[in-house]
Amino acid sequence: MRFAPSGRDQGAGLSSAPWSCVGGAAETGESPRAGGWFTGLETLHRVSGRVRYRYRCRPGAPQDRHSIEREVGCLAGVRRVRANPPIRSLVVEFAPQRTDADALAGAIRALSPPGLPPAAEHDENSRLGVAVLSGAVLFASRGLERPLQAPAAVCASLPLLGEALADLFARGITSHVLEALAVGISIGRGDFLAANITTFLLALGGYLEASIERRSDDMLKHLLRPSADRVWVERHGAETLIDAAAVRVGDRVIAATGTTIPVDGTVLGGEALVNEATMTGESVPVRRRRGDRVLSATLVEEGRLRIHAERVGQQSAAARIADFVGQSLALKSRTQLEAARLADRLVPLVLGLAGTVGLLTVDGQRVAAVLQADYSCALRLATPVAFKAAMARAGRSAILIRSAKALEELAWVDTLVFDKTGTLTTGVLQVTDAIAFSPAYSAEDLTNLAASLEEHYVHPIARAVVEAARGLGHPRHFAHRAVQFVVAHGVASAIGGRRIVVGSRHFVEEDEGISTAAHAGTIERLRGEGKTLLYVGFGGELIGLLGMTERLRDNAAETLARLRGFGIRRILMFTGDQPERARALAAELDLDGFHAGLLPEQKVELLRGMVAAGDRIAFVGDGMNDAPALSGAQVGIAMHGGADTARLAADVALLEDDLGRVADALALAQATRRLIEGNFWLIASLNTGILGAAGLGLLAPVAASLLHNGSTLAILLRALTGAGLPRRP
Repeated sequence: MRFAPSGRDQGAGLSSAPWSCVGGAAETGESPRAGGWFTGLETLHRVSGRVRYRYRCRPGAPQDRHSIEREVGCLAGVRRVRANPPIRSLVVEFAPQRTDADALAGAIRALSPPGLPPAAEHDENSRLGVAVLSGAVLFASRGLERPLQAPAAVCASLPLLGEALADLFARGITSHVLEALAVGISIGRGDFLAANITTFLLALGGYLEASIERRSDDMLKHLLRPSADRVWVERHGAETLIDAAAVRVGDRVIAATGTTIPVDGTVLGGEALVNEATMTGESVPVRRRRGDRVLSATLVEEGRLRIHAERVGQQSAAARIADFVGQSLALKSRTQLEAARLADRLVPLVLGLAGTVGLLTVDGQRVAAVLQADYSCALRLATPVAFKAAMARAGRSAILIRSAKALEELAWVDTLVFDKTGTLTTGVLQVTDAIAFSPAYSAEDLTNLAASLEEHYVHPIARAVVEAARGLGHPRHFAHRAVQFVVAHGVASAIGGRRIVVGSRHFVEEDEGISTAAHAGTIERLRGEGKTLLYVGFGGELIGLLGMTERLRDNAAETLARLRGFGIRRILMFTGDQPERARALAAELDLDGFHAGLLPEQKVELLRGMVAAGDRIAFVGDGMNDAPALSGAQVGIAMHGGADTARLAADVALLEDDLGRVADALALAQATRRLIEGNFWLIASLNTGILGAAGLGLLAPVAASLLHNGSTLAILLRALTGAGLPRRP
C-alpha cells in the first residue's frame, strides 16, 4: 500500500540517474507504465527553476488538485506546485541544483495513484461544491421575486434532502434527517431566508468537517516517505534502471544523492550521509559506509551507496510500518465506537424533544431551532480526529502506535513489565571489576593480559574486555604466541613460555587444573551481585578475575521514575537470565518485583494470570522470545532495533533507541484521553445549552444552526490541533 509522503524524496534518479526524457510522453520512447497515474505529460514552458506541463490522468485515477499537488510536491527538489485540473496545467518550481525539468518529467510519469481510495477527498470536494451552490442561492435569493424564492430554496436544499432520504432508508433517523426536517419546516413556513441560511451553514459545516477529517488522515499518512517506483541495480557489471517491484533479495542496489533507499540491506561500497528521520526519528543525517545497515524509506542526502538487498517489497521495514499506518486508519477504539453509539441514541431524543415542543407551542420556528442542535456530528468525528492527531504527533517523535485502540489501552495501563536484556539494559557487557590475586600483577595488568588474547575474537565478552583495556590510563599489549579458541570455554596462549588461559571457571578448574578455592569468598560475592566472571590463569596459577555486567541504559532510572509519576502502580521485570543478575538489577532500579529464568511461554502465562487478576499491563521487550508476551499483554511495546518478530507483534514500536520513549508514549496516551474526555463534556454542555435555549424560544433556527455548527467546528479543530497534547513526546 502506498501512502502520501512527508518529505521531498520521491523519485529514483532525480539529480543523479541518467534520465533521457525531453518533454512529452512520446519523446521518451517509453509507453506509460501500466497502472501509472499520468498517461501524458508535455512540457509547455520552462525557465531556470520553473516548468509548466500539460498532463493527462489515467481514467479512474484521482484528478483533484489537492492529490496532484501533494504527491508532486513530495518529489526531490520540488519547492512549490500549482495544479489547474480544468485546463490540465501543472506548474512546478524546483531547486536547479537538485533536479531539472527533464528529471521531474520522468519522476512525475513514474508516480502511482495514492494507495488509499480517494473517497474522503472526493467527499470533501463534493461538499465544497454544495457549499458554493447554497451560498450562491443565499446571495441571489434576496433579489428574487417572492414566487421564485421557494423553488430557489428547495433547489439549494436538494443535496441535503437527498442525503437525508438516503440516510433514512439506510440507517433510520440520523442527524441529517433532523437537519433536513429543520430546513423543510422553514420552507413550509415561508421563511426562505432562514432556510437558505441554514442550508448554507450546514453545507459549509459539512465541508469543513470533511476537510478536518481528511487532514487528520493526512497527518498519519505523511509519517512515511514513499520508496522510489524505479530503482538502479547493478547486474552483470552494468547499472540498470528497473521497476521497484522487480528488485530481488541479493540484488546490488545503487542509491545516490537525492534518492530514497528502496530496500533494507548492508552497504557493500561507497559512502553517504543518510537522513533516517522517517525510520529512527533522528533528525541529524548519519554517515553510512561499507558494512553498515541501511533501511528502506531513508534518504541519501549526499554520496552514493552500493547496497546488498536483504529485505525487499512488503518485507522491508518501510512496508511493514506502512501496514501499521494503514491499520491505524481502520481500527477503531472502544471510546470511538461508544461515541458513535451514543450519537445514534441521542438522535431520537432530539427528535422527541422537537415533537414535544411542537405539540406544546405549535411554533414551527421553535421546532426548526431544536432540530438544528444535535450531538451526532461532533461526537462521531471529534474522537477519531483526536486519536489520529495524537498518533501523528507520536510518529513524528519516533513512536509508532499501531491503532487508536492501542493508544486508548495504553492510557489505562497501571502495570509495566520490562524484559531485561536489550530493554532495561543495552545488551552490551562492560567490565566492572578487575581483581588481581597475585601481587605481581595490578588490576590494569590483568585487564591488559586478558585483552591481548581476547582482541582476536568478536564475541560480546571479548569486546567488553578489549573496550575496558582501551579505557585504561596505560593500555598495554602483551606479546604472545598463537591464540587457541576453545568453544564455550575461553582462549589460551603462551607468554614468555608460560601458558595463559582466559575463560570460564569450568575451563580454568577442570580443563586446566587451576584451583579457585582460595578465592571462593570473592567469587561468591561477585556472583551474588549478578556479575559474569572471566577467570585469568597464568603459569598454572589463578592470578585474577574480571567481573562484567550488562550496561544499564543511561536513562533507565529516570524513565522508571517518570512512569511512576504518571500513575503506574507496579514496575516488574521478566527475564530468561539467571536469578542473581535479575535480583541485582531489580535492586539497582528499585523494581517492584522480578521473575528470572523464564521461557517465552512462561512469560505469557504470568501475564495472563496478572490480566485475570485485574492488572492493566504494558509489556516492553525487544527479542524474538518476547513476541508472545508482546501479543499477550494489553499493550505490547517493542524497542527500536529489536527482532522483527517482536516489532510486528507489538502495538507500539519505538523508532529510536531511547527507553525514555516508553514514558513519552504513556504521557501522550494519557493526554489524549484527557483531550477526548474534555471534548465530550464540551459537546454535551454546549449542545444541551443550545437545545434548551431553542426549546424555550430564545434562539431562532439560524442562530441555533450558527451556534451548533460553530461549536462543532471549534471542537473538531481542538481535536485536530491536539490541544493539551505534549508538543514533543
